[in-house]
Parts: sequence; structure tokens; C-alpha cells
Amino acid sequence: MKVIDFMGKRRIAAAFSVLLILTALGSLAVKQLNWGLDFTGGTLVEVHYEDSADLNEIRTTLADAGYAGAIVVSFGTDKDVLIRLPDGYSDAQGTEMLQTLQASSGVNVELRRIEFVGPQVGDELREQGGLAMLLALGLVMLYIAFRFQFKFAVGAVVALIHDVIVTLGFFSIIGLEFDLTVLAALLAVIGYSLNDTIVVSDRIRENFRKLRRAEPLEVVNISLSETLGRTLVTSLTTLLVLLALALFGGEMIFGFAVALLVGVMIGTYSSIYVASNVLLSMGVSKEDLMIPVREGAEQDDLMP
Repeated sequence: MKVIDFMGKRRIAAAFSVLLILTALGSLAVKQLNWGLDFTGGTLVEVHYEDSADLNEIRTTLADAGYAGAIVVSFGTDKDVLIRLPDGYSDAQGTEMLQTLQASSGVNVELRRIEFVGPQVGDELREQGGLAMLLALGLVMLYIAFRFQFKFAVGAVVALIHDVIVTLGFFSIIGLEFDLTVLAALLAVIGYSLNDTIVVSDRIRENFRKLRRAEPLEVVNISLSETLGRTLVTSLTTLLVLLALALFGGEMIFGFAVALLVGVMIGTYSSIYVASNVLLSMGVSKEDLMIPVREGAEQDDLMP
């Protein structure tokens, strides 16, 4: 097997990661996120057309009728339409909007539901979503510290924070709407990236115990090279599925698919360069991973 010198470029990778994080944080501070209706509050209207609905025509009709900021997406089939109105519209105005759509299309338009999300509920969802991510990161750190070693836990959590910040920054820079589906995608990114990091960490631990005379940098390079094939195959197959969802899944799950696309790509990068880089920076060594010697046991019996 050819050993790739991944960690030989660790300083370049660290500089690139810092640049990504600073860019993301800068955009989040200046532009912030384009919060969706779930977080800002507003009215959600679901309607059903007898024939296929023309989304562009619906958008034009609503804009001409004075419904500024209306977001129109298909919902399930080409006859079902979901309309999101910003905060300030009442249920009565939603009914009036239905009459406007019916007059414009000339076909029967059935009102399926009208839901109102208040700003207070949106603030609560935003707070709970942030707490959910922090809780997930905390539990991950505890698990890896127990399963491996504290230095591995720090590396894994730094990589996960890196992935979340970069993904949030991407949404801030391009201005895509951030709703509950994107928040769910971020939590999925944490799980995906963690899985990759654990696979790499497990191989690093094994090789530290097996390659007793190798330097830490050499052990990490060997471990990354051994897991590279598995990492690339998993990532590429996942990306193909997500790309299909983004292109053909419709507008309802577009943000979800894009968040996962970005998260999987960044997660693959971070599991190779961020987590391992942190391990070396913290001075990981074979002594950190030695199996504790029981009293009366021979050291050679305990080492693989």
C-alpha cells in the first residue's frame, strides 16, 4: 500500500481551515442567515389545483396582488402548492389570496390548510435548535473520550464545529433560506462527520499499538492511507444520492440536500485534515493509547 503524506501538508490545511472559518464567521456576522418562516414567523398556506400548477404564474399573481415576500413551492405533486407568507398576514388575508389565485387561474383551487407561526415560536425554535447542536457536540465529546482518549475527543469536536460553522457560512454567503429542514441536515452532518472521524481514530489507535517504533506523524499517515478508500467510496456514493435529491427532489427539500452536500464534502475533508491535525498538535503518542497493565500481567501479553 502506498502511504500518502497527508500530514506533510497539515500547516497548509490548517491555514485553509482557518480561512474558511473566518470567512464563514464574517458572513454570519455581517449578512447573518436568511431565516425561513419556521424561525421568523408568518403564514403557511397549502392549496390544491385541479390541473398542474404553474409556479411562476402563481408568483407573478401574488406579487401583482400585493403579497410581497411570498414564497411559492410545489408540495408533493405538481398540483399541490405551498405558499409561505411573511409575518403580518392574517388568516383572512390567506383566504383572500385563495380567491385571487382562483380568479387568476380560472380553475378550482382548494384550500387544504392555513397555519400561522408566531415570532415567539420562531425564536423558541431557533434557541432549541442551537441547544440541540451544542448538546450533540457535548455528547460526542464524552463518548469519544470514553471510547478512545481525551485528545481524540478534542480533535473530533473541533472537526464537527468546523463542519457546522463552514456549512452555516455557506448558507449565509449564498443567501439560501435556513429552515427546520436545513437544521435537521446540520444534525445529520454531525452524525456523518462523526462516523468518518471514528473510523479514522480507530485505525490510528490500532496502528499506534501495532507500529511501536513509528513516529506519530508516520502512524497518522499510514492510518489515513489505509482508510482513504473506504472514506472516498462512502462519500462519493452519498454525494451522488444527495445530488439527485438536490436536482430532482423539488424545492421543499432543496435546502436540506444542499446542506448535506456541503456538509459531507467538508466532513470528509475535516476527518482527514482537521481531526488528525489536532491530534498531532496535542502531541498524541503511543503512551496515550497503551492498554493498562494489570498487576501480575506481562506487558507482551497485553500488546497486540
